[in-house]
Amino acid sequence: MGSGTIRNRARRLIATLALALAAIFSGPAAAWGEFGHRTTADIALANVTPGTRASIARLIAYERRLGTPDCKLRSLQDAAVWPDCVRREGWRWGFTAAWHYRTAPICEPYNARSNCSGGNCVTGQIERNHRILADESLPPNVRLEALAFLVHFIGDVHMPLHSGDKDDRGGNDRVTSYGIVPGLNLHSIWDSPLAERAITSARPSLVRKYSTAERAELGGGDAAEWGRESWQLARDFVYPGAFDQDVCAGDLPMAAALSQEDIVAAIPVSQRRITQAGLRMAAMLDEAFASGPLAIRERRE
Repeated sequence: MGSGTIRNRARRLIATLALALAAIFSGPAAAWGEFGHRTTADIALANVTPGTRASIARLIAYERRLGTPDCKLRSLQDAAVWPDCVRREGWRWGFTAAWHYRTAPICEPYNARSNCSGGNCVTGQIERNHRILADESLPPNVRLEALAFLVHFIGDVHMPLHSGDKDDRGGNDRVTSYGIVPGLNLHSIWDSPLAERAITSARPSLVRKYSTAERAELGGGDAAEWGRESWQLARDFVYPGAFDQDVCAGDLPMAAALSQEDIVAAIPVSQRRITQAGLRMAAMLDEAFASGPLAIRERRE
């Protein structure tokens, strides 16, 4: 076999791989995709109290009352992806689409109150569903639905492009190459391939019990603050990294490329946001279940 034939086959293999990856990651974006959202739930479960884990299990026992047989909710990991699953049934759940983001222009002063009429944005829904989850007077299936929305939206708000925007639907309209893989968009890259590489390359694993000092450093704040953090990352890191220019000096091209160096630089940013989402999720879950009988017993002991 000649060297020319080998090179041609190698080029065809790369092209085939690129097309396959493009097909995988070019669908409707959902922050961090399934793997990323499930990882935030894994981090949370590793850091909540035993009482909180027991309370979650009790609520999950009411899954059938949700009436979503095509979207299972049998674990906290399932809960973290359930809102993306149910919204495919647009006639029933389409009204929740706006709850997954609250994008704000990266080249204008940040306003935590804009683009959230009636609480129909990710930060408003984090607050709403946390309150529903904590209310033990409500039916268990209502609280279970709130649990799923809460853990999913905590993941969403930590993804920079669910908060920062350059008139492109959070990067969805910017055709962007991911290394050798063409034809993706900036949003989908941060959702899936970049997040997956960040998770699988982390040493130590992102899923573990964190120390008190680590939780103090990475946790804290509220939904509005987490949205501001993501917006600032979009403005100061995500868009500049993709376009290598002053992103607020004028219009940006509709196509961009992330080099291998850009990807490597982005990995620790993605790792930190995924970890923060998991730890902050753990804190909100512990707070929501703090008045339950198991939590009271734990405090007494």
